[in-house]
Amino acid sequence: MTGVLHTRLCTLLGIRYPIVQTGMGWVSGARLTAATSEAGGLGILGSATMSVAELQAAIVRIKQRTDKPFGVNLRSDQPDVNTRVELMIRERVKVASFAQAPKKELIAKLKDAGIVTMPTIGARRHAEKVAEWGVDAVIAQGHEGGGHTGAVPTTLLLPQVAAAVDIPVVGAGGFSDGRGLVAALAYGASGIAMGTRFLLTRESHVPDAVKQRYLKSSVTDTVVTRAVDGYPQRVIRTDVIEKLEQSSGVVRWLRALRYALAFRAATGASFGELVKEGLSMKKSQELTWSQVAMAACAPMMTKASMVDGRAEVGILPTGQVVGLIEELPSVEELIERIMREAAATLARLADVEGKAA
Repeated sequence: MTGVLHTRLCTLLGIRYPIVQTGMGWVSGARLTAATSEAGGLGILGSATMSVAELQAAIVRIKQRTDKPFGVNLRSDQPDVNTRVELMIRERVKVASFAQAPKKELIAKLKDAGIVTMPTIGARRHAEKVAEWGVDAVIAQGHEGGGHTGAVPTTLLLPQVAAAVDIPVVGAGGFSDGRGLVAALAYGASGIAMGTRFLLTRESHVPDAVKQRYLKSSVTDTVVTRAVDGYPQRVIRTDVIEKLEQSSGVVRWLRALRYALAFRAATGASFGELVKEGLSMKKSQELTWSQVAMAACAPMMTKASMVDGRAEVGILPTGQVVGLIEELPSVEELIERIMREAAATLARLADVEGKAA
């Protein structure tokens, strides 16, 4: 696919199509990441929930499945982030993506090693700041996006960011098809990033029963809540989320503490470690005690819901676009369909313009 659909992003990343699969914790494993890259997009491994050893093993598995470029998503605040970066440098990973802006020193280290740095931002000022620090591209995620998300809708955020920075901008939040890709390009983006749409593919690690729960959701079945870990996060509206949202004060704290203690055993962490982590979160993120208790166990609750297939645990991150998705294609089928739709959309618009002239 050439012409307008081969963008600056394609050239920067060395990929065929301007489509990025986001690095979703517990979801974006080696299989999904490799399938996306092999199909012509950019697969991103969700490594924030992995140990360094697990990350290394996953990178090896990806390389066994594809020789195409791929990325690794990192948490910039992880204590061992430099160890992870050094591993990526040794393994010649193409892209480092971040849900939070990395420090300038880390960006410089990645750039010196030839690794493309691409953080996700939710506001124009954040894009301007990281561009000044030297990142190579940004993913601009609007309010419709899944998981942790900002307050500005994609249709307002994307043109703002594209006009503000002179690096490739990738639109995220609300995209699932070729029409969306063309719309993003019209707003000034160089491509689109999708999480929920890739979550609902056959290569996704999410159990089929949980995928069916997603497929049954409408565009009004999601909610943005701070009850999970203190940050705004879009999830499917479940009984657990409803109870957390409706609780207040002591009731919310007790319920959150009960969840934290129940999932402490699954993590293998000691009670002291849980308290230490909670105190650190309280200090750095200005969370309430109920948010601290939830934040300490939120990763394991998400794993139980989305990996272990225990949908009743109730933490199911998703984009609002979930309400438009009705089937589970393979990654290759999805990407090829998006590109066909994009080409057809451009042809239709050209035809309309020609008739108008």
